[in-house]
Amino acid sequence: MRITSALQLKHVAWGSGALAAVILVNVLTHSGAKASAKATPSPVVEVATVEQRDVPVYGEWIGTLTGQVNADVKAQVTGYLLSRNYNEGSYVRKGQLLFEIDPRPFQAALDLAKAQLTQAQAQLIQDQAQLATAQANQLKSQLDVDKYAPLAQVDAVSKQDFDNANQTNLANKDQVLAAEAAIASAKAQIQANQAAVETAGINLGFTRIASPIDGIAGIAQAQVGDLVNTSSGPLTTVSTLDPIRDYFTISEQEYLALQKQFSGSERDHWKLQLVLADGTTYPRDGKFYFADRQVNQNTGAIQLAAPFPNPGNVLRPGQYGKVRAVTRVQQNALLIPQAAVNEQQGSYLVAVVEKDGRVSMRPVQVGESTGKMWVIQNGLKPGDRVVVEGQQNLKPRMTVRTALFKSNVE
Repeated sequence: MRITSALQLKHVAWGSGALAAVILVNVLTHSGAKASAKATPSPVVEVATVEQRDVPVYGEWIGTLTGQVNADVKAQVTGYLLSRNYNEGSYVRKGQLLFEIDPRPFQAALDLAKAQLTQAQAQLIQDQAQLATAQANQLKSQLDVDKYAPLAQVDAVSKQDFDNANQTNLANKDQVLAAEAAIASAKAQIQANQAAVETAGINLGFTRIASPIDGIAGIAQAQVGDLVNTSSGPLTTVSTLDPIRDYFTISEQEYLALQKQFSGSERDHWKLQLVLADGTTYPRDGKFYFADRQVNQNTGAIQLAAPFPNPGNVLRPGQYGKVRAVTRVQQNALLIPQAAVNEQQGSYLVAVVEKDGRVSMRPVQVGESTGKMWVIQNGLKPGDRVVVEGQQNLKPRMTVRTALFKSNVE
């Protein structure tokens, strides 16, 4: 009996120890789970506070750059291109030789015209000598008539002699008239030959093709040895690039709005920015130059022009050049970073952190953009905190921790 009681006591003690161990394991397991659950932190998001201030509203229009002056250099005479005398793409001066056409045919034409002019001048001298002789003969015959006239009245000279003197005088007068006509013809011929010499000289000068302006000369469109003429098209183009001009189009509605916004003097001081193809903003501002005389009836748009300073001729004709300018100032606008706005099927949502640290998703109506900010028309109020970074996996009513958006700190 004693042995049985001892064994029972031993089993009871072992069972109590095992039960205590199981309880201890359960306690530790549950305690660890609770500790682990408490260790999971809320996600951290970067927030920006909705700002309210007056902001400029910008308009943007697609444009193309072109030279202030674009001079097509063409051949004025027909001939074979003898040489190209400039470096393509280089800066050239007004009057600088660009091309030369074979001058030999034009030099020969000039020499011939000069020879014909000399011949005509010699003919004039000859005709003038003949006129002098005819005038002298007519003067002598006139003296004979004057001498015989009173003698014929008193029959002191025969009627035949008097008639002969008159006929000779009339013939000499005709000779004078013929000589004067010959001189007039010779002078006209000289004028024609002088014009021919001038024309030949001009054509010879056209064989040396010079730049009409200071500017950048383009690629040569004809090569040495090509036969060129007035219908061959431009041999090259020279463009004045400083300043360079940007042509852009705006809608008729925008044009009317700008006319109301800016008076004549204000429009002259309207500053324009140039956004290049790589998205960078050109460092020098342009200004309004002119608006075209009419609206394009097919597109409902009107073309405007703006010159931009271009020292060093960095900008070139044909480049993409988007024009950006302030069109108006919006009073008391609500602003948030563009990165805070999510577009979903044409609607816009913003994640807002409420005062209790929970997230709510709000639909908003966006307006114009200014810099990296959106103007919000509806859905937010000043002081609201919107999530800019860390929006992924956010759900409504989720608790988050906040940090200030870095761009706001900057």
